[in-house]
Amino acid sequence: MSDQALLKPIKMGDMELKNRVIMAPMTRNRANNEHNAPTDLHAEYYKQRASAGLIISEGAQISYQARGYINTAGIHLTEQIEGWKKVTDAVHEENGKIFVQLWHVGRISHPDFHNGEKPVAPSAINANAQCFTEEGFKDTVEPRAMTTEEVKETVQDFKRAAKNAVDAGFDGIEIHSSNGYLLHQFFNKSSNQRTDEYGGSIENRARILFEIINAIKVFMPENKIGVRLNPSLHGIFGMEADEETIPTFEYIVKKLNDYDLAYLHLSEPFNDVSEKDFLVSNIAEHFRPLYKGNLMINAGFDQDSGNKVIEEGHADMVAFGKLFISNPDLPVRFEKNAKMQDWDQDTFYAIGKKGYTDYPKLEEQK
Repeated sequence: MSDQALLKPIKMGDMELKNRVIMAPMTRNRANNEHNAPTDLHAEYYKQRASAGLIISEGAQISYQARGYINTAGIHLTEQIEGWKKVTDAVHEENGKIFVQLWHVGRISHPDFHNGEKPVAPSAINANAQCFTEEGFKDTVEPRAMTTEEVKETVQDFKRAAKNAVDAGFDGIEIHSSNGYLLHQFFNKSSNQRTDEYGGSIENRARILFEIINAIKVFMPENKIGVRLNPSLHGIFGMEADEETIPTFEYIVKKLNDYDLAYLHLSEPFNDVSEKDFLVSNIAEHFRPLYKGNLMINAGFDQDSGNKVIEEGHADMVAFGKLFISNPDLPVRFEKNAKMQDWDQDTFYAIGKKGYTDYPKLEEQK
């Protein structure tokens, strides 16, 4: 069954991916050490999944200020860069390719991560969400609005993280501008009530993303940069959509055509938004005509629906999350139409090997 759309190679910049089965970025909370650095366990986990056309790493925080979850690996310390080198070396040994996802959570954080200080955000508006701390889940607080200078410094944090990603051996970068985190908070009017150059108009609210792309391409070529967006996110991660939400993302997607990006990574709605007449229920279908480059789609796909969305021309690649947790050799299983293993949700955010590196490959099962 290697004639499946998912298993055909694809050109992405100056790279050729061996298939279109992408490992989605997933927070796994295994960096439980002093420096929140990746370990040999991370290297084994990603190496096991190197049959993916492309691995996108878990979100790696770009600074101390960017943190909002325990035991997540950063990319701003020397120890973290060294840890990620182990990961990229392991993936490359298996002829795999891996991008790092650069992450700043913004207001989806807690004073516990910031020596008692408030986390930062575009505006001082509580997400009314929860974040995962050393003492369990805690409610978010009202954040502190970033100064204009702090926004510009955050752009530079992304730039430094891009240099670190090059030093760590990553094949590229995905900018996490999705799922209610910092950049998404700038895009949405409900979370951005600024009056400076980063607030007000659609162009101003989107400005930070393009400043980040322009900054990081100094170290990582445009054709090795991906951008992740979640246009119809509503009622989750503190995001409240409105009539300007989809026009904002349409503006962003069209403007991304000005760059020679590796891909645009979009998520289908995480919940039912069909009754919200200002939102879009079929993201790939809606945005495909607006974007000229490689389009990756994510959220809830399986083998059949993944093949279908590519065959219908709505996407070029499909990113799989939970299926890749429990099926480390997912493309092999697709090729052989093999049975999928179930994932154990209780171990998603635990520490140690259980539910992380102990899912057998198909050959090991046999």
